[in-house]
Parts: sequence; structure tokens; C-alpha cells
Amino acid sequence: MAGNSFGTLFRLHTYGESHGKAIGGMLDGCPPGLKLDLAFIQKQLDRRKPGQNLISTPRKESDKVEILSGIFEGMTTGTPIGFLLPNEDQRSEDYSEMKTAFRPSHADFTYTSKFGIRDHRGGGRSSARETACRVAAGAIAMQLLKEQGINIFSYVSQVGSIVLNKSVEEIDPLKIDEFQVRCPDAETAAKMQKLIEEIRDEGDTIGGIITGVIRGCPVGLGEPVFDKLHADLGKAMLSINAVKGFELGSGFASVAMRGSEHNDAYIANGGKISTQTNHSGGVQGGISNGEDIYFRVAFKPVASIKKQQQTVNEAGEPMDLAIKGRHDPCVVPRAVPIVEAMAALVLADHWLRSKAIIPAHVR
Repeated sequence: MAGNSFGTLFRLHTYGESHGKAIGGMLDGCPPGLKLDLAFIQKQLDRRKPGQNLISTPRKESDKVEILSGIFEGMTTGTPIGFLLPNEDQRSEDYSEMKTAFRPSHADFTYTSKFGIRDHRGGGRSSARETACRVAAGAIAMQLLKEQGINIFSYVSQVGSIVLNKSVEEIDPLKIDEFQVRCPDAETAAKMQKLIEEIRDEGDTIGGIITGVIRGCPVGLGEPVFDKLHADLGKAMLSINAVKGFELGSGFASVAMRGSEHNDAYIANGGKISTQTNHSGGVQGGISNGEDIYFRVAFKPVASIKKQQQTVNEAGEPMDLAIKGRHDPCVVPRAVPIVEAMAALVLADHWLRSKAIIPAHVR
């Protein structure tokens, strides 16, 4: 199976299945001499782990990360960083009925068609359990970026039809984790949580949107043409389970604007060039322009629902299926650290790539 690695210079390779013995990863390209805060890595994993509250899946995983290589006396050595996360709370028997059934909107049919075999226990390799590996690696990337003054955060800005009516500039990152839904506004968060609880009690699921913000990004990250910064951010976000949409800056709303409204005028302030507005979302021509980078990621409703649905089995015979197992009624609260991790992996990779380009006028 191809497609298990991400990045060019800062490169992550993950392995493992939802109901296997463990999941884990190998992170290559991290520079030596970076002092790592292992507690921060665990904190990010704790924000993603299942069973953390009543609006997440009740599966219980401690997600205690074990570092296997690449770190000595708390510092990165420049060699590959290997890590492992044991699976502790599998209930494979919950998936016995799915051994031959194709669950609606899952990867069962496509995996079987492509590979001729699949691990039906919790989706195997297609499970969102794999994203814990991304969070662990992303937490390392976030620490590398923080050394360069680059900070990343994300928050839930929409659940179903309930929208947070605040701009990116109004958000206080310290308030995000005050609420189970990770929406940094008490009134909106309460409405979101009520909706998720109602949907859960119906045996159904609901989708939502996460807004991501990157602050302190220098000018010049991103490669022209095929490796544009926003193109790589888009690929990173769309590789997350259940993601159906990505937009940068003004995104789809820009189609209703005129060029005279949308253009970000340049200004000089104290010798520094910046823009009056930021409809571009901090990226122009595929390269960061020094402004805040902000984007939105749309998550569909989780496909695993308890309501009875019609499907077919591998023989093409019709059948009714009510999915067992433990699943999130809304994935976006737990996906916040995943979005942060994928953004960090992209930024760390492009930061390293930028070190290979030194313009003649600054040599």
C-alpha cells in the first residue's frame, strides 16, 4: 500500500491499524539539538484521544506515546524519531457483522475493490485512529516552529447550522479548551454541545468546520507552481478522515466580491511591508507573505451511525445494517489537534525547504 508518508524534508511515515497491536510512526528530517517537551506531545494526544467526554466516542485509549529513537537526553539527535502508541481498548467483536457488509460511506467497498482484502475491525488502516500518529509528529513540528516564532492553533467555528460569528482576530486561543466542543465562545459552545447531544441520542451524527490559524509565519515559505504553500495545506487537511472541504482566506466567499474589494493593498509601516486587509489568508502566489495564515476545514458527519441503513454485502445481496461499535456523534472537537498537527507538518517541511534558498541580495 502506497501513500503512507507525508512531507519532503520533514517527513512522516505512519503504520498500524485501528484494532492491531499498536500504531506508530517514524519522523525523519527533524534537525538535531531541538529540546523537546514530551509533556506537550502527550497533551496534544490527550486532546485527540477517545473517551475524553460525553460527546466523544466512549472507546478508552490512554494514547501514552513511547519514543523509540531519535531523542537523547531530551534533545533531538537528527536521526529518525520512532514512536509507538499501543492499542488498549479494542472490541473487534463489535465489527463481526461488518466482515462481509459494506458500510455506507466507509472505505469498505473501495478497499476491497482495490486490494482484494481488508481489515474489517474498526476500518483497519482507514480508521481515524491513525491520526494519533499525526498528532504526535505534529507536536514535534509545533515545537520546532515555535523556536522560529511560528504558532499554530485551531478551533471549532461551526457545528451543523450553528456558526461562531467572530473573526479570526477576535479569537483568544487560551479559551479554546475551556469548552468540550473547543469553540472559544461560551454561548455558541453551549448551543453546539446541545445539538451534538441531541444528535447522539438519536443515534445519528453531525458535521462541522474547524478554523486554523498560523501566526508569526515569515515571508517566503512555499514553492511556486506545484508545491504552493496553500496547496500543500489543502492536501494535508483533505488527507484527514471525514474532511470534505478546504478554503484559504476568503475562500468561496470571494466569488461574490469584486477585485477592488478583494485585493489586499500593500502598506509600509516602520519600514515593514504588510497588507491592509488579508483576504488572501497570508499566502500569495503560493508563498507566505508574512500575514496571519487562516483557513477553514469542513468535516462531514461521521459515517458510522446507529440508525438502520440499507446496504449490500460482498456478494451483492441487499441487507439492513445498524453499525455497532463506539463512534463520535461529531468528530470536530477531537479533530482540532489533528488540524493543528497537519498544519505544523506542512509549515515545518516548508521552513526546512526555505533554508536551501538564499536570495543573492541577502547572502
